[in-house]
Amino acid sequence: MQGFSTDKLHGIHAILYALFDDKERLDRTAMRRQVQHCLGAGVHGMAALGLATEVAKLTEAERRMVMDWVAEDTAGAVPLGFTIFGASVAEQIAQVRHAESLGADWVILQPPMVGSFAAAEYIRFFGRVAEATHLPVAIQNAPAFMGRGLTAGEIADLVRQHPNIRAIKGEGAVTEIAAVIAATEGSLPVFNGRAGLEMLDNFRIGCRGLILAPDCIDYAVAAYEAFRRGDAVRAEAIYAQMLPAVVATMQGLEHLICYGKRLYAARTGEAVQDRAPAQRPNQTGIDMVARLSASLGPMQRR
Repeated sequence: MQGFSTDKLHGIHAILYALFDDKERLDRTAMRRQVQHCLGAGVHGMAALGLATEVAKLTEAERRMVMDWVAEDTAGAVPLGFTIFGASVAEQIAQVRHAESLGADWVILQPPMVGSFAAAEYIRFFGRVAEATHLPVAIQNAPAFMGRGLTAGEIADLVRQHPNIRAIKGEGAVTEIAAVIAATEGSLPVFNGRAGLEMLDNFRIGCRGLILAPDCIDYAVAAYEAFRRGDAVRAEAIYAQMLPAVVATMQGLEHLICYGKRLYAARTGEAVQDRAPAQRPNQTGIDMVARLSASLGPMQRR
């Protein structure tokens, strides 16, 4: 909505999985329940259409449909952001317009997944999309997963050139995120992801929060809240409980979608159907998910 400030963004934001039925169609009921599970866990924000949402497998119409559903189900309870996927400036602006129409609070631009270009070309691309909207804009910088990205210095140049770019969504080691925070002089919120690896160290360096898929999101919320109130011992204890699951699932993007989604399903009683092409689980992975689910227990409500 007009006037939303990214200064309000903090904490643990959910990035939703794409949940499909047995005919590989998006499952409306399962997607609604996923939002309800995340809100019940106490998340500080909701997001969709990122890498964990398998956005590249969705048609443009499906992406708009997911926006519609998540906006309806979140109903203003927490700040709402949508990742914007598209191969051209025009395609991304069209999706930004849809996000605007639904009352999204912010958007997160992914680099176009075509070709491979110099940093200056990505800076121009992001800038043209950002200038087309009144919404605060974040940049997703995930070179390890997307094969393209910007350095900390290039991100700082982008932010200086385009004041509407008001947040960064990283996917990197805490040392890399610290460099981004230093290069931008703490002038805008920086979020990390990677399923929660190095969670507490991310908070220590000044990361505003994490954007995570929902398999362990109740633990992440509890750890963040403990850290926020100054109880580092409690935060470390909670993080230690979730860390085996984080390490087990965060072995690559397709691995996360395969096993992280199944861990979420095991903890919430949902079923999992894959949309081809997909990494299929083997018995070792299925047994691993069962052990992790038993250790973590059902999804907790706050």
